[in-house]
Amino acid sequence: MELPFLSAEAPFAIVAMLVTAAFIFRPLVAWRRSLINTGVFFLVCLAGDFTAGLLEGYLPPAALSWLREMSVFGEGLAAIRYIGLAFFNVVLPHLRVYISGILADILVIIGYIAWAFLRLNLAGVEFNHLFATSAVLTAVVAISMQDTLGNLLGGLALQMDNSLEIGDWIQIDKISGRVSDIQWRYTAIVTRNGERIVIPNSHLMKNRYAVICNKRQAVPQQRRLIDFNVDLSVPPARVTRAVLHDIQTARIANVSLTPAPQCLLREFGDGYACYQLRYWLIDPGPDDLTDSDVRHHILAALQREGIRLAVGDQTIHLVQENKAHREEVRSRELNRRVGAISRVDLFSRLSEAELQDLAHRLINAPFAKGDVLFRQGDVAHWLYIIASGEAEAWWTPPDGGPQRLIDTRGPGNVFGELGLMTGAPRRSTVIAISDVEAYRLDKASLEHILRARPELAEGISVILEKRRIRFAALEQGHADDSDGKRNAVRSDAGALGKKIREFFGL
Repeated sequence: MELPFLSAEAPFAIVAMLVTAAFIFRPLVAWRRSLINTGVFFLVCLAGDFTAGLLEGYLPPAALSWLREMSVFGEGLAAIRYIGLAFFNVVLPHLRVYISGILADILVIIGYIAWAFLRLNLAGVEFNHLFATSAVLTAVVAISMQDTLGNLLGGLALQMDNSLEIGDWIQIDKISGRVSDIQWRYTAIVTRNGERIVIPNSHLMKNRYAVICNKRQAVPQQRRLIDFNVDLSVPPARVTRAVLHDIQTARIANVSLTPAPQCLLREFGDGYACYQLRYWLIDPGPDDLTDSDVRHHILAALQREGIRLAVGDQTIHLVQENKAHREEVRSRELNRRVGAISRVDLFSRLSEAELQDLAHRLINAPFAKGDVLFRQGDVAHWLYIIASGEAEAWWTPPDGGPQRLIDTRGPGNVFGELGLMTGAPRRSTVIAISDVEAYRLDKASLEHILRARPELAEGISVILEKRRIRFAALEQGHADDSDGKRNAVRSDAGALGKKIREFFGL
């Protein structure tokens, strides 16, 4: 197949370019600009080939031969590039065969070199002299570029043995980040501060680095360690039980429950026991933020149990606080409690003295965001008065259907009052949606108030009846969806008041 004024190789190059272009232009969208540039280069070489044929007989043969050889060589380079992209980036992935980008580039370069030697051979170049000269040049280049060659071979080795891949989280020396690129000369990682760190490949090959999160894992995770100290007088089982229960039941973003968190007693200090919570991160990026959330939950869980964090024993001199200062602190906290319960409908009929008495009986119970105050079906031991923050109540149908949000309550509201006043199991699951400062009131403290003022049971029963009706309507509505029947929910505050009196023995 011959075309006027073109070399014998030109038709084959044109066919190769057209066929491969049909394969690669649509799937390799990201390469579109590079493909166009290669195509333009091919057309320029083709124009040079055509010009050499067109001007034959008008210019010196040596000049025309040089122009044609350079044009044919360029046509071959463009065709080899298109063929390489089609084979390595389209055909092999379609066959589910994947090789590293650096290896593909090296094979294409070998194709360029082979094409160059072929053209030189056809031009009559003696290879004995060429190889002798190239051996000397290769030795000089290898010595002067040993660092660059080391980086190149290091990058090739990293991709061929899959010891490091784009997307992995690694730590080398004091630098940690996510691998964003592996090039011929370097590997780039992006740190948690958004900095792009460039590390020579030869450095990675010569030194130890840690892959802290491998993207090939089914669920990429990283283990984190949180240390905290507690007084030696607190039983270790109580500490570990409180912390683990909180972490396993709370909704903490970026914390994986598989593998399960662990709380260990690590060592003893001067007057304290050192504990360590071990948990797994889902995304290593926001590690410090997740650690902060977990510490928040640990502190809240310990405070709910009345456990204080401890420090080492020290000999220090203190200036004794005077009685007036201590009374001021107690008075401020008491007023805060009175202010919290005075806004609650259940206690609106209490006198100032009764509010003060009730405030003394409250127990501080903070919750971190995501903590579970109590679960549906639990035995009701106390109610919670919210001083700040918000919590949501979720109801789960008896058949195990999807949960339904039934209420969101903030400061001045209570949770768990119906169960505490009647002894019925919890009818919803309550979860803190922000950090919550709450006070806990148990049955004995409430019974003390009701025995002094039995008539309060009637007023409280009216308020509780409204909430009972709401739960009953919710349950009735779910039953209606199942059997298609609709029954009205009846109100009976008297019966509820009787149940309250019987439960408290009034």
